[in-house]
Amino acid sequence: RLMSSYTLPDFYLPHPPRLNPHLETARVHTRAWAAAMGMFDDPDIWDEQRMEAMDYGLMCAYTHPDCPATELNLITDWYVWVFYFDDHFLETFKRSRDAEGAQAYLDRLDAFMADVPPEPANPVERGLADLWPRTVPAMSPSWRDRFVRVTRDLTQESMWELFHIERDAVSNPIEYIEERRKVGGAPWSAALVEHAAGAELPARLAGGRPIRVLTESFADAVHLRNDLFSYEREVRQEGELSNCVLVCERFFGCDTRQAVKITNDLLTSRLHQFEHTALTELPPFFTDEAVSPAEQYRILRYVGGLQDWQAGGHAWHTASSRYTKADRPGGALGMNVSRAHLTGPGGLRNHTHIPYAEVTVRLPQPYMPFPVRDNPALDAARAADVEWSAAMGFFDPVPGIPATALWTEQKLVGFDLALCASGIDPDASAGELILATNWLAWGTYGDDYYPQVFGAAHDLAGAKLANRRLRRFMPIDPAPTPVPLNAVERGLADLWPRTVGSMPPEARRAFRAAVEDMIDSWVWELANHAQNRVPDPIDYIEMRRRTFGSDMTMSLARLAPGRRIPAELYRTRELTGMANAAQDYACLVNDLFSYEKEIRFEGELHNGVLVMQTFFGCGPQEGAAVIDALLTSRMRQFEHITTVDLPALLDRIEACDAVRRSVAGYVTELQDWMAAILRWHQRTRRYPACELTHPTVARWTQGPTGLGTVTARLASLASFAAPSTVPAGWAGTR
Repeated sequence: RLMSSYTLPDFYLPHPPRLNPHLETARVHTRAWAAAMGMFDDPDIWDEQRMEAMDYGLMCAYTHPDCPATELNLITDWYVWVFYFDDHFLETFKRSRDAEGAQAYLDRLDAFMADVPPEPANPVERGLADLWPRTVPAMSPSWRDRFVRVTRDLTQESMWELFHIERDAVSNPIEYIEERRKVGGAPWSAALVEHAAGAELPARLAGGRPIRVLTESFADAVHLRNDLFSYEREVRQEGELSNCVLVCERFFGCDTRQAVKITNDLLTSRLHQFEHTALTELPPFFTDEAVSPAEQYRILRYVGGLQDWQAGGHAWHTASSRYTKADRPGGALGMNVSRAHLTGPGGLRNHTHIPYAEVTVRLPQPYMPFPVRDNPALDAARAADVEWSAAMGFFDPVPGIPATALWTEQKLVGFDLALCASGIDPDASAGELILATNWLAWGTYGDDYYPQVFGAAHDLAGAKLANRRLRRFMPIDPAPTPVPLNAVERGLADLWPRTVGSMPPEARRAFRAAVEDMIDSWVWELANHAQNRVPDPIDYIEMRRRTFGSDMTMSLARLAPGRRIPAELYRTRELTGMANAAQDYACLVNDLFSYEKEIRFEGELHNGVLVMQTFFGCGPQEGAAVIDALLTSRMRQFEHITTVDLPALLDRIEACDAVRRSVAGYVTELQDWMAAILRWHQRTRRYPACELTHPTVARWTQGPTGLGTVTARLASLASFAAPSTVPAGWAGTR
């Protein structure tokens, strides 16, 4: 429902904008450059007057206030190119709905990010052919590879917008944030910040969680701000469907005013996430990764460059003619930090949750269009898992906390993890089903173990040391492994050789990375507990895929024998979107069923219902309704991808029959995976309140426990890492 007038919200502006003194030089230079590239040849797209009114020189002078004149000219040319590309694509392909011509046009652009490009045929190609050799020589091959990837995302993902316009479809919120990162171009802007600020990220660190979250929270904030400013132009004037305000209107069934508030709250939360990551995650990251002073300097210059971009981008939005002016400027130049910004979503509100609240929630009936099939070896897997768990020590007292076991045989029987594995892989052999069940038991036990052993004491150092040891039980090539010291290590020492024995090294690396992502995400949860911080919604959804172990189980499916899906096909928008939708469905189902167990009995902070309660300031039932709507929308998206987008992709690439059969098998496995997980949650005795008790508080009992004894404890933990001569593949039993 559109409002008669559109009012910008009260923006959170924690940093003041600064202006580069070389502004006029950039304006003069880029005007001549655009003319030379032919960007004024078609007045329906641009003319000189229109470009001057949009004032990209001002934008870049605001967003890169410290770079010299030559660099500012280069950066401004890049932004002129990208905005011209956006308008050229709109006029040439979006309005005509020419999907085939659009794809051919985009595919050709890749050839201009090379040392020897073809002859350019239009201003977009001419501009890219000129910019590329002016930009990449100053940077490393690693940066060049990243810049190629984000530039390709920016151009190729324009098809995502075109497909939505073709079918008059508005994305669900999770899909929108993920795809907007690509087509919106802010990760591309972040790469240019590295260039302009002389702050190239060290290649070994660029993929680390703090760097990734800084870049992504920066990107999301840039895009959400742009959506608020561009709503009238894009939605009301151009019929655009890729705008978060419109996404919120459709998803929540609300009017424009409320959709603006939700979008702005999400923007504020992402800015707080950026600040939180810079202040609390970078320092331990520097220590953990032994980051040198020179590397730290470059990373901090990068952070400062992103802050300058946020402040300058807002200032430009208020001044540029590109966006229709609303009723008020929405926070003009300068800083704007109000009490509401500090106490609302992403701010202090996220630190005020009181644990162990007496909560209840009526569970909805999650949407599930797929049936469940069971494996005939189910009963054998049930019996084998109990035997294996006992041998690994899952029923034994845990060293370091009061003499009590985390699990009992009775508990494990009630969990019935074999039922979950049976539905996930109904066609597996008995041995494969038992192995899958053991992996589920190990991951679930580890998920219970870390909060009990490391959480109550806020022992992040101990958890990181434990993860460092677990990595040694997953060698890519045969190598000595440590002697297992606890049930988690013993289980992994047994599972790893049983799983990867026949895998090639590349597959082993992929599977190991998935396991590492899961165990590292447990440390992320512990860090939030140490700060009593309920996560930001976007960070939560993306980390939830890791804490749930979905990447790990899906990696096993991808590595199935006989699977013939090329690696580049897995990276397509269609297969990535399908897998992410399936993961989110399963994770959010778990959040619904585990809400009472986690919030009331465990003092947990990492549950989607609580995350939505905190973000919206609502009650449990309203939070559960949002989660149910999100998981339904993700299932609907999965259905659309598998029935419409995926067949179109396979036709477009002219996939052979073997690839089509492999893709169909992958789709079926994901359907089985989601259906089995829902069925298991409905039947397991892991979550009903009648099965639960409040746990006793765990205390460290090995060695000194008084004030000032943490160093002794860390030394004790570090001594566990001494090498042993146990051969790779050793499977210990008790």
